[in-house]
Amino acid sequence: MTLRLDDAARPATDHATDAPCPAMRHFDFATLPAPDRYRLLTAAVLPRPIAWAVTRSAEGRVNAAPYSFFNVFGSDRPVVCLGVLARPDRPKDTAVNIRATREFVINLVPFALAEAMNLTCVEAPPEVDETRLAGLATLPSVAVRPPRIAASPVAFECRLIHEFESGPGQWLFVGEVLHAHVATRVLTGNPERPRIDHEALDLVARMHGPSAYLRTRDVFDLVRPVWADTAPQPTETHCKERQA
Repeated sequence: MTLRLDDAARPATDHATDAPCPAMRHFDFATLPAPDRYRLLTAAVLPRPIAWAVTRSAEGRVNAAPYSFFNVFGSDRPVVCLGVLARPDRPKDTAVNIRATREFVINLVPFALAEAMNLTCVEAPPEVDETRLAGLATLPSVAVRPPRIAASPVAFECRLIHEFESGPGQWLFVGEVLHAHVATRVLTGNPERPRIDHEALDLVARMHGPSAYLRTRDVFDLVRPVWADTAPQPTETHCKERQA
């Protein structure tokens, strides 16, 4: 691994706090082996939400696997992105199935299903249905062929709208959310415009290393600033008329 002190980021002063800035180390990703790049990225970008992706092959076989390279990226159109990394010996079933059928279901993972989710991480042969392996009941979707996991509190039925091979065998999938299924026990507020209770949702997220997870319970609030109250005020100046 190549390390060097970044000259541009040597200790300086943070003018917002008057505290010294921390020393930084520079990592040239062009010179790092892929495992080291993966380790740095996944140890720095966290917590990461988990997409428990259920797909169906062209032959009809169901596959389930969790992915933490995932997030929502828009609401009009409603889209989610799912990153599927390469595997040395053969493509991952999730990527093969999405490319073949252009459909997938994203299920969110509560703490109560963490062990079942972890079981579906296993690199099973393509003919194995991981939902059955983990003892998970499924329900039919409304608009896509892959089923959803019955015990998941939130599921998004998605149709592929863009695919991008960002590296050899490494895929980024953009899916439009067609339908959402939300457990009534996690809904709160006005029934006409309900909100989701994050505490009732009790989701888990990925952290650093191969086995670290986070339970999303530590929450704090920050009020979003308004520019009219935040913008610097102009300094008043007084000019005297020039004497003739």
